[in-house]
Amino acid sequence: MNIRQIRNATIILNYADKKFLIDPFLSKKGTYPPFPNTPNQDKFNPTIDLPIPVEEIIEVDIVIVTHLHPDHFDSAAIEILPKNIRIIAQSEKDVEVIKKEGFQNVESLASALSIGGISLTRTSGKHGTGDIGKLMGEVSGVVFNHPDEKTLYIAGDTVWCSDVEDAIKHHNPEVIIVNGGAAQFLQGDPITMTKEDIYQTYMESQQSTIIVSHMEAVNHCLLTRQDLKAFIDEKGLSNNILVPNDGESITF
Repeated sequence: MNIRQIRNATIILNYADKKFLIDPFLSKKGTYPPFPNTPNQDKFNPTIDLPIPVEEIIEVDIVIVTHLHPDHFDSAAIEILPKNIRIIAQSEKDVEVIKKEGFQNVESLASALSIGGISLTRTSGKHGTGDIGKLMGEVSGVVFNHPDEKTLYIAGDTVWCSDVEDAIKHHNPEVIIVNGGAAQFLQGDPITMTKEDIYQTYMESQQSTIIVSHMEAVNHCLLTRQDLKAFIDEKGLSNNILVPNDGESITF
């Protein structure tokens, strides 16, 4: 298994001889205005460039879109990705939206899939709490299983919640990718994991290595890598919770 952090939640995953692209956010730096009703209204999105050429990013077998927010499947991804590429979305509703953009090979993860001996299972999450969580809509994660690989759980855009706890208990993953950044609106609680959420995820799955994605790429992500790493160091968990830079790869 090789996990390459690209930018935001965009990851290239090599798993059991298949190459996956997770949540493609492929636009050039500063393409989109800041998310409304959020801090840092002077920062346009994405706030940083891609670390490698986009042509290299899209050389994959399968694309997985955990949900349709624009920092996970943007207009550049819609334009650049080949229309015949295999795409897996979280639901039949999302499948229909993606098909309307001209993609011809789209399927739902609503039920478990098997691809070349790899089992893919959808998990749920909470993209925030209270009214904001409801407004953010349905989000998903995915668990990868293969006899020759460690079990991988990509949690997606979720805070720590019973859905994440249940996924850990049910699937017993050895590697977990969480979306950090503590993204936030001007009102309400964070909608992606805070440092405390990430710590709680580790405490519930201490056999796992935690990898933190979704950092320092959109205007409303307030938790920096530097602050997160300092927190992890204080807990003595720098070997257990990893915070890769954009472009960095981790192999298991």
